[in-house]
Amino acid sequence: MKTATNVDQYVESLTEDRRFAIEKLREICKAALPDAQECISYGMIGYVVPFSRYPDGYHCDTSLPLPFVGLASQKSHIALYHMGVYAKPELLSWFETEFPKHSKRKLDMGKSCIRFKKPEEIPFDFMSEFLKKMSVKEWIEIYEANYKK
Repeated sequence: MKTATNVDQYVESLTEDRRFAIEKLREICKAALPDAQECISYGMIGYVVPFSRYPDGYHCDTSLPLPFVGLASQKSHIALYHMGVYAKPELLSWFETEFPKHSKRKLDMGKSCIRFKKPEEIPFDFMSEFLKKMSVKEWIEIYEANYKK
């Protein structure tokens, strides 16, 4: 929902099955990423590095905070975007190896996007473990080493 101006509005616009999954993923993100700020970012729920922690902002648009994790209810799936999995090959490798142990579904993934076609099949405990694998501090270090110009 690209018209939501706040996270509660975004969540309220969802169907019941999507709302349950997004709310559960929100709880997981808040617990796993206590130093990230929840907001609407790029039309979805975002967990960003606040300017108070990283005043330089995102190199693509320095008026925006540095993105880290995103949650979206797309037309045919729920997506979790994790910038760290794109930037840290070891995290990606761990995720790809461990995911089949926690889901009967084949992994559906893009560069930083993990897609779940059926909300009821999201492995929430595993996603919590995954999100705890990288802190905001580590994300800033990786970002500055690889992307900041």
